[in-house]
Amino acid sequence: MAEPWYALTVGVLRPSLALYFNWRFEGLEQVPRTGPLLVAANHISELDPLAHGYFLVKAGRRPRFLGKSELWRNALLRPMLRGTRQIPVHRGTGEATPVETAVERLRRGECVVVYPEATLTKNPDYSPMRAKTGIARVAIEASVPVLPVAAWGTHKVLPRHGEQRNLAWARPIMVKAGPPLDLSRYEDDEDRGAYREATDEVMAELSGLVSDLRARYPKRWA
Repeated sequence: MAEPWYALTVGVLRPSLALYFNWRFEGLEQVPRTGPLLVAANHISELDPLAHGYFLVKAGRRPRFLGKSELWRNALLRPMLRGTRQIPVHRGTGEATPVETAVERLRRGECVVVYPEATLTKNPDYSPMRAKTGIARVAIEASVPVLPVAAWGTHKVLPRHGEQRNLAWARPIMVKAGPPLDLSRYEDDEDRGAYREATDEVMAELSGLVSDLRARYPKRWA
């Protein structure tokens, strides 16, 4: 399906990203080229959507992110977000619409990206925090596995509020996908505690990827 806004966005952003940073992608073979794809990603920087998005575009997918609704209030961002069919989330309302929309998109065979923590991590070492259970709800309701994808190095470029930015050219940005997680065993569990257990399983895998990238990140850039 032709998506002019997607082609425009990728055409504008991809060359700059490719040239400015030293990208190191691992696990591209874990990304299915077609069919429904639910991604759970860590969140350490405002740059993360571009890093995770670039990784998925490199793998041949068109990611649809669940993002905070405040972004849609920006007059410059709004047309792009709508045109690329991103999914707004009104944080703190508990509304079911984002989950329902994500499930619908997955049933259409699309790629949906969720930041399970729902905000930038507050952990001093940038490890993932305890997540909300939305990722498990989407996976179980859509009957799809979860692909954990972690990024590292983005927090040095666009860090959390109050921390110093480092816009050095050629900074390494590492992105790695792990094996997909099959959560189908939770589908027949009527206990909603299954969402918590499934979410913790996803976050354990994501934390392992983050730890691996942190340990191997080039020391002179750390």
